Amino acid sequence: MSPSFDPAAARADVLARIERAARAAGRSPADVTLVAVSKQQPWERIEPILAAGQRVFGENRVQEAMGRWEGRAEGLELRLIGPLQTNKAREAVAFFDVIETLDREKLARVLADEMARQGRTPRLYVQVNTGEEPQKAGVAPAEADAFIETCRKTYGFAIEGLMCIPPAGEPPGPHFALLAKIADGNGLAGLSMGMSDDFETAIRFGATSVRVGSALFGAREAPPGP
Repeated sequence: MSPSFDPAAARADVLARIERAARAAGRSPADVTLVAVSKQQPWERIEPILAAGQRVFGENRVQEAMGRWEGRAEGLELRLIGPLQTNKAREAVAFFDVIETLDREKLARVLADEMARQGRTPRLYVQVNTGEEPQKAGVAPAEADAFIETCRKTYGFAIEGLMCIPPAGEPPGPHFALLAKIADGNGLAGLSMGMSDDFETAIRFGATSVRVGSALFGAREAPPGP
């Protein structure tokens, strides 16, 4: 980490930006949760953010998250924000407080079985592939209503909200608006959208949580060469 980079100061700046964006949208800053995206970050970058009071963290991979947070997670909220394979569902249900990437019925079925077996119910978000990108996880927008209904009626899930990752290089606003429209049509309050480059726009469109990595931790260092 560059000696000049101060993660705690970066967090204070991000929180101030969240507050300004929320007030500009006529919203309470308290209605927007900052999710610190700690994936692939070394502990020396995470520790100052933790010491500054950050309590909600987002991770992309189950095993990586367990390695990072095992024994350190008390009092924290850990969110899985990366795609979830069905063979990792058992660990995900046991470890995470929130799973944001529910996007297919096979996964819903496995999660329902694990939640019943473990007696643990992480909060659930449905991921919507707003750009319909073939390489990206998420249910297609046209199929979202039916999938949410299946999650509720067939599996008894209390879906908390929706999550999206807009296509790179496209204006994010229309994607955030689409996600908000789908959420509204299904009576869902949670909107996980917006990252380091566009979280202020996401707040304008109703984001209730923003997933911020590089603006908090600085640019990731390249792995050492051979």
